[in-house]
Amino acid sequence: MTDVGERTFTAPTAETPIEQTSGTKQKSMALVASKGGLDEVYPVLILASTAAALDWKVGIFCTFYGLDMINTKRMHKLKVSPLGNAAAPPPLKGREIGVPNIISMMPGMTAVATKMMKGWMSDSNIPDFDEMMEICLDGGVEFYACSTTMGVMNVAQDDIMKEATCLGAAAFLDFAADADLAMFI
Repeated sequence: MTDVGERTFTAPTAETPIEQTSGTKQKSMALVASKGGLDEVYPVLILASTAAALDWKVGIFCTFYGLDMINTKRMHKLKVSPLGNAAAPPPLKGREIGVPNIISMMPGMTAVATKMMKGWMSDSNIPDFDEMMEICLDGGVEFYACSTTMGVMNVAQDDIMKEATCLGAAAFLDFAADADLAMFI
């Protein structure tokens, strides 16, 4: 457990699930991760780690740019693109100052946006990407690499983290069809 000011974050673990009533089916969640930006991967990992902490079975199907979150060559280089991101908060917390898109095109702005995002997550006491992945893996979250889009995105089997399984869309659809909750992110 980490305490920063008034906020506390307890990393979910196998020891901290909410107990389910005896005899009930384990809940499950199927997530499709189709985007690879740091700001787009965090929601997937937050949902997955939370569900795992609640003792749900969780499967994440990584497809297209979502493969970046399990690609060992790219997973530690995820960035936030400020260009065309209409929902991005203003650069100064608490001040509604709009930033024209033209500024987002300037060299170095992706690095600035990425650093800001990492800072916001740290200030909010949210674990960084590597810690979130570890929390998910420790919680039993299954990661699946879409076999079809691996070819499209030029991702080799050796590029995928060892904990992930290569899986076709039909096999994942079987898992998703039986899931209590399925989301495309």
